[in-house]
Amino acid sequence: MARKVKELGALVVSRMTKPGLYAVGGVAGLALQISSGGARSWLLRYSVGSRRRELGLGGFPDVTLASAREAARRARESVRAGIDPIEQKRALRSKLGAAQAKDMTFKACAEAYIAAHEAGFKNAKHRAQWSATLKCYAYPEVGNLLVGDVELMHVLKILEPIWYLKTETAKRLRGRIERVLDWATGRKLRSGDNPARWKGLLQGQLPPPSKISKVTHHPALPLPELAGFMATLRRAEGVGARALEFLVLTAARSGEVRGAKWTEVSFEAKIWTIPAERMKAGKEHRVALSPAAIGLLRGLSNVPGNDFVFTAPRGGSLSDMALTAVMRRMGANAVPHGFRSSFRDWAAEYTNYPSEAAEMALAHSIGNKVEAAYRRGDLLDKRKSMMADWAAFCLQSENPNVISIMEKQARA
Repeated sequence: MARKVKELGALVVSRMTKPGLYAVGGVAGLALQISSGGARSWLLRYSVGSRRRELGLGGFPDVTLASAREAARRARESVRAGIDPIEQKRALRSKLGAAQAKDMTFKACAEAYIAAHEAGFKNAKHRAQWSATLKCYAYPEVGNLLVGDVELMHVLKILEPIWYLKTETAKRLRGRIERVLDWATGRKLRSGDNPARWKGLLQGQLPPPSKISKVTHHPALPLPELAGFMATLRRAEGVGARALEFLVLTAARSGEVRGAKWTEVSFEAKIWTIPAERMKAGKEHRVALSPAAIGLLRGLSNVPGNDFVFTAPRGGSLSDMALTAVMRRMGANAVPHGFRSSFRDWAAEYTNYPSEAAEMALAHSIGNKVEAAYRRGDLLDKRKSMMADWAAFCLQSENPNVISIMEKQARA
């Protein structure tokens, strides 16, 4: 049993400066420890079973003599109850650390999710859209809320103001919130249903997007006007005009054309191979190049030190508005992406080419899984003929002898 000593007063304790360990009385085992550097702190010595223990109670004078004695009495009561105060303190600290680890806000979880998955995003624009929509709509409502506290009412408060006005944005935002909350659930940061889940939850609270959002197609140039448009386009100067012409001849997307590199083009094979990372479907795509497309490429200058086929005036690739600007200057009531629709309409209405050849030329994903499993090739040879005929149709004002492809095939 600890030896009881004379109980010292606060004034006496305050005047103690010599390095050493001094029992202050009042509680058995309580002492003031003074280091060689002059630092003073409280120490409680006690025994638990056969173990001798020393428990720090804080520094003096921040912890007064009275406070040190009170803390020492509570520790002694724990010892009498068979509890080691040091182990108890360690357990509480561990529990607190675990609780704090779970105290992640929705914003922190969203940022962690984006950081973990950004490598799988299609491009920088996709990453920017993820961050922008959450920052604009979700963070003001739940950004500083613990992710475990996000409930259905919060998700509805985020979505309802834009569900009817910006339906497509709201639809994507809902999916992003759902993924962030699923990530948090997987990290044991929350439990229970995901309040952003559509099936069985939000579908009972909000009307389906398809019921309130009209599908708007990209404005496309009518096929009878295409030859005249191309004749005017071919007379226009500038890299943007050549990129737009190449887009029409290949039925490719604007981003694919603007990002085209010389290393992707094989003049010998007459193929332009677009790598998977630049494709919407995330799969490599081979574009059959018609003689007209090959001729266009051969007429371009390869800028030293720049691998882009269509180089911006200051170097690098063209901006995402470069092709649209060309169409606006020409007064066309259409957008670059609309030429893909024009190509698809031409293939269906003016030719006998199989629809799957046109779909492959557009790099569309095959919706039917069984059909996709059995379709191994990409019909490249058939597509080469099709793209040559498409170019002939586009440039028919330069060749008045061009007749309908369907008519030509019917005569064969």
